[in-house]
Amino acid sequence: MVIGERIKQARINQGLTQEDLGKALNVSKVSICGYEKGTRTPTMENFMKLIEILECDPNYLLGRDIEAKVENKKVTLLKEDIKIIRELKKHNELYYKIISDPVRTIELIRRRIK
Repeated sequence: MVIGERIKQARINQGLTQEDLGKALNVSKVSICGYEKGTRTPTMENFMKLIEILECDPNYLLGRDIEAKVENKKVTLLKEDIKIIRELKKHNELYYKIISDPVRTIELIRRRIK
């Protein structure tokens, strides 16, 4: 159901009606309604067109991300990003070093890996 909710939200964000989106995809308004309710699934071709028309990331439509606002800008975090943050938080000393000076700490880690 995440995909349908995301399609609907992205459509609204673009200021499109279901009919507008249907015309752009060359499908009926009923199909768009079905996508949004989760009773229909867009073909791969239509999914790719949705990404272009709605100007969004495929991971967003698939529910593989988390949107956050940082300094009044939208930032998209993938589930992999969240996984890294959770692992870092298990290691307090490293976590706080990265927070206090991320560029220097990551450079030190990078040098060590070489």
